[in-house]
Amino acid sequence: MPPSPPQAPASEDPARYPPGVAKRLLASLNTGSVGLAIGFGVTAAIVFAPMFKTSFVELLGRTLFLAMWLLLVFVGAQHMPERWLPRWWPRWLLTVIAVVLAAPLGTFVVYMASVGGNLELFLESEPRIRGFHIIASTALGLGLVITLMAQVRERESRSRSLALQLELERSRLERQALDARLALLTAQIEPHFLFNTLANVQALVESGSPRAASVLQHLMAYLRAAMPRLRESEATLGRELALVRAYLELMAMRMPDRLRHETRSDPALDAEPFPAMALLTLVENAVRHGVDPSEDGAAIEVGSRRDADGAWRVWVVDTGPGLAEHSAPGTGLTNLRERLAGHFGTRARLELTENRPHGLRAEIVVTTA
Repeated sequence: MPPSPPQAPASEDPARYPPGVAKRLLASLNTGSVGLAIGFGVTAAIVFAPMFKTSFVELLGRTLFLAMWLLLVFVGAQHMPERWLPRWWPRWLLTVIAVVLAAPLGTFVVYMASVGGNLELFLESEPRIRGFHIIASTALGLGLVITLMAQVRERESRSRSLALQLELERSRLERQALDARLALLTAQIEPHFLFNTLANVQALVESGSPRAASVLQHLMAYLRAAMPRLRESEATLGRELALVRAYLELMAMRMPDRLRHETRSDPALDAEPFPAMALLTLVENAVRHGVDPSEDGAAIEVGSRRDADGAWRVWVVDTGPGLAEHSAPGTGLTNLRERLAGHFGTRARLELTENRPHGLRAEIVVTTA
């Protein structure tokens, strides 16, 4: 058995002397806090100078010593490890008690140093006792005021930090909820699209059309290309346009005398992010409500372009019965609006307008950020 590693001596025990404590103490003793303490010391010496017979230099030394002493006590109390304190003992109370005790103790040390440690000489001098009371009470008052101000600022800082953490957590949960919502909407679209397409093939088979086998073959090829894209999280407008072209060609084979289609797109927009299957939803809607109800069929135009202001738009136009036929939006359009809001936020909107002299124009407008 290998020998056990040697134990660190008690003085090097990390549990006894946490490594973060020293760093926090040094960070608190920065230029700002030390400069503030020196400022208080100099101000106190100037104020006390007319009241004391001692030289200004000696008085300044006393006040600077007290100011630095109180700073060290305050910082030490503020950064004492939590496990060294009883759970029922609040830190602010520890800081106040430490300052209350440190003010007279530091003043007493200053005066004992001035008399060479002779306690009797200090007690027999009424001016020294009076000066002790003045300096100690002033140090105590200023120390308590500064301590209370520091506590208020610390609470405000903690409140801001907690508010920021809550805001970050809320944003994270909102993103997770949005991702889950988009996944649900995509899951709703998959069977909706698939069953509609299979219904079209079923109609051909039941009617005994000689094109049924050819259409079914094209449908199988189309689904092989389309099904992996149903769950794409980084779809682009170019891929969606290619999918729409394949769908329209498939539908044209089912009803060659009733469906005419054209695609006009700006190649510069092909790389723009776009929700998967969103454009296909509009095209399906045009086929279902624009082409199918019309005895003479209809034409469908799909296009995209960028405006002068940087916004870009994608449209699906049909020459079917018009807006009345589309007046009751189904699951497809409802989901599409929600998916656009989830993907683009407030930058995207879906507009449905009349295509004169008859038909419907469905347009997705995406503005710049």
